[in-house]
Amino acid sequence: MRIAACHSHLNGLEFLEARKPELLAEIRLVVAGIDAAACRTKISKEKTKLGKKVYSPREMNKAFDVGFGQHQWKAVQTTYWVCEDARTNRKVMDLNPTQQKAEILLAGFIPYQSRNQTDFVKERVAVEVQLGKYAFIAYDLFVKHVAFYVADKIDVGVEIMPMKCLQSEMSSGPGYYEAELYNLIREGRGVPPVPLVMFGIAPDD
Repeated sequence: MRIAACHSHLNGLEFLEARKPELLAEIRLVVAGIDAAACRTKISKEKTKLGKKVYSPREMNKAFDVGFGQHQWKAVQTTYWVCEDARTNRKVMDLNPTQQKAEILLAGFIPYQSRNQTDFVKERVAVEVQLGKYAFIAYDLFVKHVAFYVADKIDVGVEIMPMKCLQSEMSSGPGYYEAELYNLIREGRGVPPVPLVMFGIAPDD
């Protein structure tokens, strides 16, 4: 496969080029190593594509797992505590989990443990490959990457998603680069408040 488009948010790409060029090279190498044709294994049951062989998100995810695993990218989980009170949540957001729980209890609320997991992290760079429903891309961009950044576990987040030309050859539902780029820009220059890189991928042919 190939990276067909790229968008840098809050200098995310510039950070990788200047500080982590070897990791940027690995990301590009992993994408280039994905055999798109080998992932075209799903037989569609949708009326508009009935019986047609389409790209399988499951097979593509497996290929990305292998590719990033070969370069020692690993899953990382961040845990934090939340409560029903907005003011208290804002107050504890930048604290470590132990302090968060203590402050919530001190404020008189019940603390609930929550967590986020990113599948590929290396040297404070997080990569999410999102080939699922479009809502998951928004969650990655506006929640997951932010959570890891606020927790001081990453310096930049990378989101890999299909271009429209690839998405149109999948079952309906997945988000695609062109639409998500529009959604990101619409939020304004500083939202989300974390350096990001968006890559749109497409088949080589």
